[in-house]
Amino acid sequence: MNFVANNVEGCYVIEPHKIVDERGYFARAWCADELRQAGLDDHISQSNMAWSPHQGTLRGLHFQLGPHAETKILRCVRGSIFDVVVDLRPESPSYCQWFGVELNPQNACAIYVPKGCATGYLTLVDDAEIYYHTSAAFAPESASGVRFDDPAFAIEWPRAVEVISDADKSWPDYQVITQD
Repeated sequence: MNFVANNVEGCYVIEPHKIVDERGYFARAWCADELRQAGLDDHISQSNMAWSPHQGTLRGLHFQLGPHAETKILRCVRGSIFDVVVDLRPESPSYCQWFGVELNPQNACAIYVPKGCATGYLTLVDDAEIYYHTSAAFAPESASGVRFDDPAFAIEWPRAVEVISDADKSWPDYQVITQD
């Protein structure tokens, strides 16, 4: 696996090493040893699936607070999504910055989302399925989020949001913590 850094500190696009022949390709989707060697969290507490029938569906931006903070590794196994990571760690050099990447079965990439960052995705086509690992089990009392259109982040989504939950569109404006 190749871990490609971006502007969000500790966030990586994980590119698989594909072995290609006339049958298609084979690639490792998960390797604890390679994650550890890259200095990344390799613990899996829970694996989740999500399916969205309609393009323009937005899920997120979600994260867990405090003792249930989680690392996520997310990939799109059917369809295509635009996944966004927002850095919510005041001590981070990339605080309040965002990164977005298209994930689909053709590129077979995943996104590594470190603790303290929110993530969400917008489906680019109908019938999108996502599979992801988390380092902590879901804890409803620690669940939180930020709005996809919050001016504090100015995220540039590649298409209009057409389907979104009431909860995801009602997060309050994020208050940027200024650093002295």
